[in-house]
Amino acid sequence: MSDYSTTYQVACAPGPNAVAAMTRGSGGAPVLVVYLDPVNMTIHSEPSLAGTRELAAFCRELAQEATRLADTIDPLSRGPRHLLQEQEGGSSDA
Repeated sequence: MSDYSTTYQVACAPGPNAVAAMTRGSGGAPVLVVYLDPVNMTIHSEPSLAGTRELAAFCRELAQEATRLADTIDPLSRGPRHLLQEQEGGSSDA
């Protein structure tokens, strides 16, 4: 945890319009925004190369654990993650 962070816990359930998106913050830096409907959370890095790398590592871990959770709570809905995996041989006409 960084020196300027405040520790807090939040527990909420995603609403029907919940989404997550990578976007750009006010300074142009990439940020992850989680719109939980109605709660929003923005995750950004410290303004340094080390902070950027820590955020990248966290996002990779978050993706891995979110996939693990999704597979646990809904194992039958596992499907292709993008169009290239839907077609035999991995080729796409698009």
